[in-house]
Amino acid sequence: MTEETPYVRPSWDDYFLEVMHALAKRATCSRGRTACVIVKDHQIIASGYVGSPPGLPHCDEAGHMIKKMTHEDGTVTEHCVRTIHAEQNAICQAAKRGVSIDGATIYCKLAPCRVCAMLLITAGIKRVVAEYRYKIGGEGEEMLKTAGVEVVYINDEVLKYEDK
Repeated sequence: MTEETPYVRPSWDDYFLEVMHALAKRATCSRGRTACVIVKDHQIIASGYVGSPPGLPHCDEAGHMIKKMTHEDGTVTEHCVRTIHAEQNAICQAAKRGVSIDGATIYCKLAPCRVCAMLLITAGIKRVVAEYRYKIGGEGEEMLKTAGVEVVYINDEVLKYEDK
């Protein structure tokens, strides 16, 4: 930084996405080291990352637990089911601590899947800021929009997993 280029504070969205990136380093499934931050009134109220439930082995320790899913159009995708999604983890953390996420914004690395979208809608999330689209996120995106949840994509591309 020089005198000619003054410091520019990040926007709130950029700031919380940076926090999300730090949290993603804790994720325990190498297929998609993702995380999320739930924010209300510019304050972090819950966070989560991809990881196994407490007391169960993580992918980084025990390997992936891959299941195949056949979609209506006949395509088959593979998913690791050893861990729970970052959004699910964050919702559980808020519930354990009795913190309402009604009316909050969630910042995610990937757009929510169908199940996570249903949970976020039910919990009262009003805005989703996703860094990337999710490879099977179409149904989740449609549900969020139908429910009146604002969805913002930072990058309008699908993030590819490193090992799949």
